[in-house]
Amino acid sequence: SLGSRDPSAAVDAGVTARAVSSCAEPSFMTSSETDVVDRPHRSRSRSFLRMATGFWTGFSGVRAWLLTIMVLGFAFAQIAAQVGINSWNRMFFDALEKKEIGDVVTAISLLPLLVGVAAITMSGLVVSRMLLQVRWREWVTHRLAGWWIADQRYYRLGFLATEHSAPEFRIAEDVRISTEPLVEFAIGLISALVTALTFAAILWTVAGSITFEIAGRTFHIPAYMAIAAVLYAAITSTAAYYVGRALVGKISAKNETEALFRAEMTRLRENAESIALIKGDADERSSVKDTYTNVVRAWMAVVRRQGFIALVLNTNGALFPIVPLLLVAPKYLSGDLTLGAVMQVAAAFSAVQAALIWFVDNFVRLSEWYASVVRVDEFAETLEEVDIGMIMEDEQQIVLGESEDDTIHIDNLSLAHRNGRVVIDDASIRIQPGEKVLIAGESGTGKSTLIRALAGLWPWGSGRIAFPRNTPYAFVPQKPYLPRGTLKDTLLYPESDTPVDDAVILQAMERCGLGYLAKRLDEDDDWDRVLSGGERQRVAVCRLLIHRTPIIIIDEATAALDEGSQDSLLSLFENELAASTLISVGHRPGLERFHDRKITLVRRPAGARM
Repeated sequence: SLGSRDPSAAVDAGVTARAVSSCAEPSFMTSSETDVVDRPHRSRSRSFLRMATGFWTGFSGVRAWLLTIMVLGFAFAQIAAQVGINSWNRMFFDALEKKEIGDVVTAISLLPLLVGVAAITMSGLVVSRMLLQVRWREWVTHRLAGWWIADQRYYRLGFLATEHSAPEFRIAEDVRISTEPLVEFAIGLISALVTALTFAAILWTVAGSITFEIAGRTFHIPAYMAIAAVLYAAITSTAAYYVGRALVGKISAKNETEALFRAEMTRLRENAESIALIKGDADERSSVKDTYTNVVRAWMAVVRRQGFIALVLNTNGALFPIVPLLLVAPKYLSGDLTLGAVMQVAAAFSAVQAALIWFVDNFVRLSEWYASVVRVDEFAETLEEVDIGMIMEDEQQIVLGESEDDTIHIDNLSLAHRNGRVVIDDASIRIQPGEKVLIAGESGTGKSTLIRALAGLWPWGSGRIAFPRNTPYAFVPQKPYLPRGTLKDTLLYPESDTPVDDAVILQAMERCGLGYLAKRLDEDDDWDRVLSGGERQRVAVCRLLIHRTPIIIIDEATAALDEGSQDSLLSLFENELAASTLISVGHRPGLERFHDRKITLVRRPAGARM
């Protein structure tokens, strides 16, 4: 699609490349190979947290800390409400045991107040927690999505990091899974620690110590209920850890296959017409079935591992309410504790034990969280590699700079494919202002690769490309991009906010053969699907006429048009756009008469030459 660019920005978008010559083909390293050779071991969770906790600094820091303080305040208030309810249990059951009607009524009258406080603190915690989750996810998403989109990284990743699939899934879904549960984990862990300490103190105070005899020997255990709660939780947590530690890898593999399956379905939808025309239904059905078979296989591995974890959790669930009653029964039967104290101790034991087995209760979610953290950090690491040029073995650049005159300079430009095969070798040309240059040649000689290099998108090569200072330029690919929105916004893209009179737009539409769409100018639709290939190419040329960009570079942008329509549009460069410099790629006959000069790429063993 048409994309006006500032040459000064193009310098910053330069990609690290290895020098290419006709004497020897360059060797390239993939990102995974570079990791093995040069990169130290990377802690995924630490790297992710280093990036994500930036939310608490900078411009977002004030909001982040206010939300954090609010969450912690409600969490502590909720624990205080639990302590109040625990004390109420003792009051109520002591009154029942003594059959004191007045005390029972007093306890019942306090219950609405306790329930109200508990409900308010719980609601406040839920709302404040969700606000923190939404804002944190928003910050991380903006950071990653902005990083991915800026400087055409979304394009370069297709060449440089093909092993990292579905970046959109990592941004949309894995960011959510790696941030939202982490807030809950933090709240849960802090609450668990405070709860354990608070109710352990209650156990220590109320249950006291126990003395018993075995084989004639007397044993005295102080704070035995608190010690029992800690031991029980330690045993349960250790069992869950050893049973479920393999789950992280299983969930990571499951998430990867799910992402690949979504990508497969998206590819099918985006290429629906082409597949239908060649009747590729059977092959696509087989491909989708095979991809989903991998999803099922990954899920079955997760199911088997979760089954073992469920065995530990369900065993604990059955013993959970029984163990404290069994432990406190001797002291009740001996008369050392009242019924109210027994209920208070049992509730406190359950609270301590629930707090201490927080890890067990959250093991599956922790595994899912870590698997998503790994995928997000892998994505961030790949973006870092694109930025620092670690994909290449040596650090040289195709330099994108500014020329001192109004001429486009291409100096000693060599381009290669990723496998090292040279496609253009040591090319140097000058293109004068207003000149119309046609680039031709056999298929595979590097015509489209040259266009990508001019756009600063091709990372493999060497040499220098310089555009006139402060002169914007536009690129038009063979398949133009049409964003969803109004037809007017589509015609003005990527400068949709630029104020342009409707009369100018309508005149350009009429000149480009789109006049019949004038009545739909303000209509919102998915124009990429509504318009035909030829209509989309007319839209791309119409953008050129509206924006009047000084330098225009097109890559077979009229291939979907008949020769008459093509000639009509190309005549724009003899009339309305005569002042613009044109670099175009094409192979159809008759294009030469719309250009001042023709450069033919000739295939040679060392690479094509101009």
